[in-house]
Amino acid sequence: MEYLTSLEQIFEENSNPIIAAQQKAYMKDNFEYHGIKTPLRREITKPFLQRQYLPPKSDLPKLVKALWSKPERDFHYVAMELCLKYTKQFEKNDLRLWEFMALNNSWWDSIDVIAPKLLGTQFLMYPDQRDPFIEKWLHKDNFWMKRCCILFQLKHKDKIDLQCLSFVINSLLGSKEFFINKAIGWILREHSKTDPDWVKDFVYTTELSNLSKREAMKYL
Repeated sequence: MEYLTSLEQIFEENSNPIIAAQQKAYMKDNFEYHGIKTPLRREITKPFLQRQYLPPKSDLPKLVKALWSKPERDFHYVAMELCLKYTKQFEKNDLRLWEFMALNNSWWDSIDVIAPKLLGTQFLMYPDQRDPFIEKWLHKDNFWMKRCCILFQLKHKDKIDLQCLSFVINSLLGSKEFFINKAIGWILREHSKTDPDWVKDFVYTTELSNLSKREAMKYL
């Protein structure tokens, strides 16, 4: 509670209603904001993320859910940054927390951290968890979870499982959802830095959307 109260206080002290209105409009009115731009937010929250002040790992789920329940997006950003401080301590049960975060207050700015940085790390550490959850999320009527299935390997580089990537993309072909087709193109574009020939071959032999193709071929 002291952690949360101190964070609330520092956000209130630095709030700016004009910037808050601009941020809210940019995010399609999905979230409230304190009106703190990213550089300042990172500066004022730096003490909350220093190793000597971090709460015990066992407190992380409760604290993240408390932050996630707040209407202001600023708290959600801190929650994600907080989770990244424990990457070497991830446990199997943490997957449920990442799933909770992905399913609630979902928008591109949270999914694009949760998928590659939290889920991506989790599945490298506990590979037996990957396939059952990917299968489950692909069948969910939730395009944000499908985006997670695409982007969790975004930073895997030479560790990427191309068979899994192909399976996920092929499972989502024909989708009209912008955030799905954009993500497909994004991960293919990212992988083209590592293996351009594989990406070119995949693009030429797969019925991707025009958006996915354009994104995939940007570096080629």
